Amino acid sequence: MVTDLLTPRGGRGEPIVLVHGLMGRGSTWSRQLPWLTGLGEVYTYDAPWHRGREVPDPYPISTERFVADLGDAVGALGRPARLVGHSMGALHSWCLAADRPELVTAVVVEDMAPDFRGRTTGPWEPWVHALPVEFGSAQEVYDEFGPVAGRYFLEAFDRTATGWRLHGYPQWWLDIAAQWGTRDYWQQWRGVRVPTLLLEAGNSVAPPGQMRRMAEIGQATTYVHVEGAGHLIHDDEPQVYGESVTAFLTSLA
Repeated sequence: MVTDLLTPRGGRGEPIVLVHGLMGRGSTWSRQLPWLTGLGEVYTYDAPWHRGREVPDPYPISTERFVADLGDAVGALGRPARLVGHSMGALHSWCLAADRPELVTAVVVEDMAPDFRGRTTGPWEPWVHALPVEFGSAQEVYDEFGPVAGRYFLEAFDRTATGWRLHGYPQWWLDIAAQWGTRDYWQQWRGVRVPTLLLEAGNSVAPPGQMRRMAEIGQATTYVHVEGAGHLIHDDEPQVYGESVTAFLTSLA
């Protein structure tokens, strides 16, 4: 059933599936739902290793596993969807569009690039491992992550009777990111044949120049550089993000 992997969020029309980034969750799209549901029938999705600490995935961590799971989710709709992806979710969305084009009609790629080879998780491993399993108050979350990311993580973490608990294990997330340092995804990007919106943050995590290169070699791409935005463009610069995504999705009609 669709609800096994996707959560319906309202709206009518062509399906729009929101695909979160690393350490995120489908629930983090709450501020975008009011206007996105005016553009189509919206669903959120929780990726493997992001569904709760008690929900391990039976497969080894790999991009292929993520893409297969996303494909199962979208395939259950019975009709192709527009994928709106952030970071890790953007990568998996364009890989699915290349691998199973019958499932995808368009992709939004928010601040993600194909090639992180040579980069390691070493610099941020101590910080991730030092995160408490549970935060006792919302203020503790804001103090750890800042105002924009703090709000995001409050929505991602599991709510408990005593606070907010990590919805996965830090080592899972480190292993996911570590894989990106060993391979690239240019071939998958070149395989995308559907219209794509590329949104790059002014303070991007993407290696310099890669998203512009994606726009140059893509089949039907629109590139937007969001000056001053951090990695969470949709929360950091919501007006620019909303206007860009709305213009892109409405142009497809």
